[in-house]
Amino acid sequence: MEYRQLGRSGLRVSALTMGTMTFGGQGDFANVGSTETDEARRQVDMCLDAGINLIDTADVYSAGRSEEIVGAAIKGRRDDVLLATKVRMPMGPGPNDAGLSRHHIISGCEASLRRLGTDHVDLYQVHEWDGVTPLEETLEALDSLVTSGKVRYVGASNYAGWQLMKALGTADRLGLPRFVSQQIYYSLQAREAEYELVPAAIDQGLGILVWSPLAGGLLSGKYRRGVTAPEGSRQLTDWDEPPVYDEDKLYDTVDVLVEIADARGVSAARVALAYLLTKPAVTSLVIGARTSEQLADNLAAADLTLDEDERARLDKVSAVPLNYPYWHQARTASDRLSPADLSLLGPHIG
Repeated sequence: MEYRQLGRSGLRVSALTMGTMTFGGQGDFANVGSTETDEARRQVDMCLDAGINLIDTADVYSAGRSEEIVGAAIKGRRDDVLLATKVRMPMGPGPNDAGLSRHHIISGCEASLRRLGTDHVDLYQVHEWDGVTPLEETLEALDSLVTSGKVRYVGASNYAGWQLMKALGTADRLGLPRFVSQQIYYSLQAREAEYELVPAAIDQGLGILVWSPLAGGLLSGKYRRGVTAPEGSRQLTDWDEPPVYDEDKLYDTVDVLVEIADARGVSAARVALAYLLTKPAVTSLVIGARTSEQLADNLAAADLTLDEDERARLDKVSAVPLNYPYWHQARTASDRLSPADLSLLGPHIG
C-alpha cells in the first residue's frame, strides 16, 4: 500500500480509504448496503491487512448507525486507524439539527465521538456547503474542536471552487485552521472536478479524497450498452447518485475500461480505480463494498499500474470539453500558466 501526504498537513494516509456508507442500511441508505457489525469487522480486518489506515464515515449515514458499527468494528484497535467523519446534514427534525452553525458542529462532533467510542476524530469534514451560516462562525467552531483535542484536522466536502477558496481565504485572514483536504465526487464517469476543484487543490495544497470513484458501480463493467442491468442494481433506476447526463459517453467509457481490463485479466472496477490514483492531487480513493469479494477486488487496485497508452485511451474517451474561460485561456494564455492551470489545460495546448 502506498501512503500519501494529505495536502500540506503532516498526516500520511493510504492511497485507498475504507468507506462505510454501506454500514447500517437504514432509511435511504438501504439502497447502498446493509452491512452489520460482524461483516464490518471482517471488512475492517481485510482493509487493515491490506495496509489501509483511514476509515471514512459520516453522522448522516444510516442516521448514525454507520458510526456505531465503525466504533464497534475498531474497538480495541483504535490506535491502528485514522478516523474521518462528517457534519452538516440533518440529524433530527429540529431547526438547529442541520447546517454548519457553532451549535450543530459542536453538538454533532460530540455525538459522533459517542457513537464511534473514541475521544477524537482525526479528520472532521464539513459534509456540504452552508450558504446561510457565516464562514467565520463555522471555522471558529472547528477551531474550538481542534483546540480542545477532539479533532486533529479539518476538511471540506462537496464545495464549489469559489466556496472552497472563500473558506480558505477566511481561515487565513482570521488565523483559523485551514482545510487540509476536500472530499469530492470524481470518476471516469464525471470529470467536472478538473475544471476548478483539482486546480484549487494543487494551488492551495489540499489533498483530495474521492468518494464514489466507481460512480456508484456504473464503472464496474456490469452496466453495458444494450444489456439489462443485473437484478438488484441501483444505478440507472430511481437511484440517481451520481446522475448520468450522457449514457452514450458512459457506455463508451465502460467499453474501453472492459477492453483494458480483459487484456490485463482484471476487473473493470480495478482499472477504473487504478486510473484515478494517477490523477493530480488525488490522495486517496474512498472504497466501499456490499460484500467481502467486492472489497477484495477493489483493494487489489492499489497494486495495478496502468501504462501510458492505457491512461491516454481512458483520458480521451472520458474527456470533459473546455468550457469558457478555459478554451480562451488555452488559446491565448499558454505562455503564463501555473501547474494548477496546466492540470486542466495542458492536454489542450499544442
